[in-house]
Amino acid sequence: MNKGLKYLIFTLSVIAFVAVMSLIYFGRKNSLSMATCTGVDVKIKDEFKFVNKSDVETYLAQYYGSYIGQRIDSVNLSKIETMLDRQSAVLKSEAWTTQDGLLHISITQREPVVRFQRDSSGFYIDDRGFIFPLQSNYSSLVPVIDGKIPISTGQGFKGEARSAEEREWISDILEMIRYMQHSKVWADNIVQMSVNDAGDLLLVPREGREKFIFGSPKDAKAKFERIGEYYSYIKPSKEENYYNTVNVKYNGQIICRQ
Repeated sequence: MNKGLKYLIFTLSVIAFVAVMSLIYFGRKNSLSMATCTGVDVKIKDEFKFVNKSDVETYLAQYYGSYIGQRIDSVNLSKIETMLDRQSAVLKSEAWTTQDGLLHISITQREPVVRFQRDSSGFYIDDRGFIFPLQSNYSSLVPVIDGKIPISTGQGFKGEARSAEEREWISDILEMIRYMQHSKVWADNIVQMSVNDAGDLLLVPREGREKFIFGSPKDAKAKFERIGEYYSYIKPSKEENYYNTVNVKYNGQIICRQ
């Protein structure tokens, strides 16, 4: 076979391939332009239950409008994702459509690290320091801190804390919680955490009547080490429930009071 014939066959093959792909593309595009949206398929990508399919359908009805019966290629996917991402418990959403007429939505929820409870109201904070409200249909089993929480939030507030001081306090709290969970000992044995009127954290253990005055959440590792020293060297030398408070907030000091 001469070179000219080979070149002709190659050229015709390329043209045929491009023609077939164009037919597929325009055929699919035409099919999409004729198809209408018949429903929504919602997938939740994690184990949390803040958001469900019914919630997503409600959000679509309230903030997007009618989509059933809309031409599938005219569904505004970007608008849907932006709307869903604004919901307080949603970290990230993805929306796409398929030729069968379905609108598909994938939801990744925020993962709460700690819950703050202040009187009758409360809120979660995720591992990025993002504040979002408690959800009526689901409560996450995370550590709870109550009392005089030094964070200013109104009803339904979501986002980062307003001041640098508040953001720093939250960052220190998250480091403290991570340390407790990593150690396992403290996550299992500290059953209550509160902030008193002076702004000090108070930690209540599972056993004994001692309350540990922790101070600020800063330098948590050193403070937990001082609590460990109390249990190893001070508590064994006294009778059960001898001390009422153990102050570990000061560097290098363990102050015990009856």
